[in-house]
Amino acid sequence: MYPDTRLIDALSAGSSSTRLQAALAVGTHPDPALVDVLVARSAVEPDFFVRDMLTWALTRLPPEITLPGLRAELRSGRAQARSQALHTLSKIGDSSVWPAITRSLLRDADDEVARTAWRTAVLLVPDGEQGGLAVELATQLGRGDRSVRRSLSRALVALGDVVVAALQPGLASADPSVRAHARATEALLRDPAGATGC
Repeated sequence: MYPDTRLIDALSAGSSSTRLQAALAVGTHPDPALVDVLVARSAVEPDFFVRDMLTWALTRLPPEITLPGLRAELRSGRAQARSQALHTLSKIGDSSVWPAITRSLLRDADDEVARTAWRTAVLLVPDGEQGGLAVELATQLGRGDRSVRRSLSRALVALGDVVVAALQPGLASADPSVRAHARATEALLRDPAGATGC
């Protein structure tokens, strides 16, 4: 059975509402033949809501069909392709993709890719590997603007008490921005509701 070419055309229409409706239709009636189209569109779709609907449509398909293409996107030269693939993988929640969440993604030069990688890694990290992930994430202390730092702190805190040891090098860093970020993360760990310094 061939995919519906009208839906494929609608996914790249000029109107964002048309693209949104097309993504909704694809997700409502999942078609494995459209996986590659959905993944490719996610890499270039400019509208946040349409991208979110594309992710939803992908989660409606069996992981064994969607995961290969999403893993491949993690190596894309396009930042949005990497970020959207990570976001979709976090929604699918299949821990088998953990090895694909590489150090290069966690340290990606693009802040949005890195932030999405941090969130996804925290969701997918296997039991017993949280400490190693915390150490890796802590290498990014002091990075970016307030929102980036807040994202990193939240990812670290989500790993639990293993973060305490991982923060020690940052607390002793010669870089004042790293020290401040480590202290703010430590405060967030102690009081997730009250800390505001990240």
